[in-house]
Amino acid sequence: MTRRKPSTLTDLALVAVFAGLIAVFSLAPAIPVGALMVPITLQTLAVALTAMILGPWRGFAATCLYLLLGFVGLPVFAGGAAGIGVLVRPSAGYLLAFPIAALVIGFLARRFVLRFGTAGRRWGLFVVAGLAGSILVIHPLGIVGMSINGAMPLQAAAVLDLAYWPGDVIKTVIAALVAVAVHRAFPDLFAPVAPVVNSERTSAHIG
Repeated sequence: MTRRKPSTLTDLALVAVFAGLIAVFSLAPAIPVGALMVPITLQTLAVALTAMILGPWRGFAATCLYLLLGFVGLPVFAGGAAGIGVLVRPSAGYLLAFPIAALVIGFLARRFVLRFGTAGRRWGLFVVAGLAGSILVIHPLGIVGMSINGAMPLQAAAVLDLAYWPGDVIKTVIAALVAVAVHRAFPDLFAPVAPVVNSERTSAHIG
């Protein structure tokens, strides 16, 4: 895999575009489930897709930007919600988990691509990366959020959380299939950044 040239503008543009993508996915009708009515949304699909395509740090930045836009008042959360007030809702833990999950998913996805390439069969490894983010980050923090804001024991919150697992598996598979196709079309997305060489110093050595 060839090295890519560093481009701050490109990275910023990608971060902004994918923050917008997460916001767009949140506009899909939410399905409230369980006693606390925490909705099933497409946000987790968008977060997984963002991390699988951008990698850990750009994915982290995109999800942070998405949350920031919502916290300052733009209606980008599920159901058109906005503002800091969402942090007292039972779904707060899931929202706050997005940037950390993006780090985990993006790190694993990048490692898989750099080690195994971008062949179509690698989508299974992307599924592993996505499920790792869900199992290690999104669901545990979501359970804690429901327990604290919903005033219920952790065990009861964990039982409610089970309702979101089938959908998350399906969304992870979809995100992985799309991400593999994107990486096949743009193989340099995860390419290591080429070191910046000082042209004056180089010419001095040559001379």
